[in-house]
Amino acid sequence: MENAILKHNSHWNNPYKNIHKRNKLEYILDRIHLKQIHVLTGIRRSGKTTLFKLIINDLITHCDPKSILYINLDDPFFSELYKNSKSLYKLLELSEKLTSIKVQYIFFDEIQNVLAWEKFIKSIYDNNIVKKIFVTGSNSSLLDGEYATLLSGRYIKTQIHPPNFNELLKFKSISNRLELFSNKTTALKTIDSILEYGSFFEVIQEKEFKRDIILSYYETIVYKDCIANNNLRDSKSFKELLYFYISNSTNLYSYNSISKNIGINDNTVKEYINTIIDSFICCEIKQFSYSLKQQIKHKKKSYVVDNSFLAQISFRFSKDTGKLFENLVFTELYKKYSEIYFISTDTECDFICKHNDEIIAIQVCYDLHSQNLAKEFKGLQKLQIKCKEKVIITYNQSEEIIDDILVIPFWDYFSEF
Repeated sequence: MENAILKHNSHWNNPYKNIHKRNKLEYILDRIHLKQIHVLTGIRRSGKTTLFKLIINDLITHCDPKSILYINLDDPFFSELYKNSKSLYKLLELSEKLTSIKVQYIFFDEIQNVLAWEKFIKSIYDNNIVKKIFVTGSNSSLLDGEYATLLSGRYIKTQIHPPNFNELLKFKSISNRLELFSNKTTALKTIDSILEYGSFFEVIQEKEFKRDIILSYYETIVYKDCIANNNLRDSKSFKELLYFYISNSTNLYSYNSISKNIGINDNTVKEYINTIIDSFICCEIKQFSYSLKQQIKHKKKSYVVDNSFLAQISFRFSKDTGKLFENLVFTELYKKYSEIYFISTDTECDFICKHNDEIIAIQVCYDLHSQNLAKEFKGLQKLQIKCKEKVIITYNQSEEIIDDILVIPFWDYFSEF
């Protein structure tokens, strides 16, 4: 185990290199002085480990690198620790034995692998054994378990997403509006790429085998975070529902309608969908209403958190660019807003985003033309709610504001410059 610890802690000798800065880094560093445990959640490969390395690189500028312990609990070398959280103390002891330096900062990746991990974390937190604790997990219910109440009031949580469009532009050396407009072709090529292959960094960088990487990610999430983590017995039925759910994203659904389509009872459908959402593969959004009862009553919509899974996993006869583009817009909004709804009543609006008691209404239209122009505008014009802004997001079209409605291309709206 000593060799595994040494392997995981290369920062004891040199800072981590060749890692891309993430927008969330400053947000996390601003809170590093807080005693609370910082929990990073999000889909696998979204960049949680990268953020750990960036945080560690910052820490070693003003503290001893050997006082920082990083452990990835997905590594089979640590599997003997999974059944007993007390055995995690052994990692601290071995680290201090190897370095002769007291551990002050702990970083645990994929901590959900350890049974009752909350007990160990609470113990070292309450006894002030270290200055700061960081943990990650690939399930949104990481802190909803039997022992989660032990950490009540002791943690702050940050969700990490695959890179947003702004981060991808920076990766392409576009970092301001002048560079954006000078390199619009690059921006459009980036959109074309993430429509089909999503925004995981490793996939973005790969030239030839993007789909192979995507399928590998998908299978790992399905088996580790869905089936194994939830002890699902009927893996075949779960995978069939997941395939159906992804393939029908952007569409209205109810648990009953899915049950009838794939022949699984309503309760199992609900359980499986909760598992899918918990592992961050998909999101469920509700009909906008000021009544919580009405939100629950109406049909829902699902979206895939990264376009790679929608484009490369789902069933489709054609390219279906409109659907891919709507999902892509959702992924960007999801990375920005915590409350997203839709409207599908006497009028239709793709997304209603609520932020600080202000509402932004968004229609999505890949290609705005004479046949769909009236429909897209009507959905926003007939809204009976007060909006801070009304926007139609297109692939590459813009118009002057008409009736308080802005038509703006994706590359401009989400560049954030």
